[in-house]
Amino acid sequence: MSMHPREAASRIDELDQLLMKPEVVSNQQQLKEVSKERASLVPIVDTWTALSKARSELKETKELLEDPEFREMASEEHEHLQEEVERLVKALRIALIPPDPYEGRDILVEIRAGTGGDEAGLFAGDLFRMYCRYCDSHSWKTELLSTSELTVGSGGGKAVQGYKEVIFQVSGADAYKYLRHESGVHRVQRVPLTETQGRIHTSAATVAIMPVADEVEVNIEEKDIRFDVFRASGPGGQSVNTTDSAVRITHIPSGLVVQCQDEKSQHKNKAKAMKVLSARLLEKQEAEAAAEQAEQRRAQVGSGDRSERIRTYNYPQNRLTDHRIGFTLYKLDRVMEGDMEEVVDAMMEAVLQQVPTDIPDED
Repeated sequence: MSMHPREAASRIDELDQLLMKPEVVSNQQQLKEVSKERASLVPIVDTWTALSKARSELKETKELLEDPEFREMASEEHEHLQEEVERLVKALRIALIPPDPYEGRDILVEIRAGTGGDEAGLFAGDLFRMYCRYCDSHSWKTELLSTSELTVGSGGGKAVQGYKEVIFQVSGADAYKYLRHESGVHRVQRVPLTETQGRIHTSAATVAIMPVADEVEVNIEEKDIRFDVFRASGPGGQSVNTTDSAVRITHIPSGLVVQCQDEKSQHKNKAKAMKVLSARLLEKQEAEAAAEQAEQRRAQVGSGDRSERIRTYNYPQNRLTDHRIGFTLYKLDRVMEGDMEEVVDAMMEAVLQQVPTDIPDED
């Protein structure tokens, strides 16, 4: 639940008192948490102060409008202040959205082929390229962590690249903010390359957005993991396929298994596999917490659960439909080229709609 701006101002005073205590300043973790909370509250108070001032000035101009001598002069100012109040109300609603604990984090994007055989793998590849292009347009860095490739030959003998699974990291301050709602089942309807009768098939791929975990959130002890090495298979070149560079890590308590074979170095594969394992463990912890507290942030717009069908990509109609918010866009070709702005903006607006529209008056 959003706090009142006056409560935010009071909380900032409390945090400022904490920041003056030596025991807080000397504790890096506590200092980071206090500073982060304070930074999240400042926009609420600053915007509220500006809104209160604009509302007060608007009230004064309304009184001047009733005076014939000042009506013409006040009319233009009155219109300007009305627009300013509307802008600040929207800004305050955005600021009042409860902060996400993973805001500003790098993320791991995991895409897996679902039902639909080879066509699902090809669609997973299409989603991977869509996200990479979208990231490029925002100047976010992407790093491939793990792949399980799939090559499908079309009727003409041309090989087409897809994925059984692909995991990559996205580094960028706003990456989690804009991509966090992509988790779930993405369904595609189109004529597969291997379909000779021209029939439309339905396939699916699963996307999971996972914040990169830090050591404080996920502590993996050596005794809890089993580390295996093996010879990589599939494409990758002579040096990859002839050495035991591939890595498989099993987290014994949870049963989670991660493997990576893309790098020539066993050390690099292990580092990437540990990063994926940490993110999956953090996701597992969060899912368990959300199950106990169903009203928490994960229930805001869709559950964020990777088993929830969130979107349909209909190629014959050039249509994309997001089922969570009832949003439809007939620009699928552009979306698949990475032009996701309208889709992401619609989801952000849906989140904003959950914030109360009635901004409290000063009293």
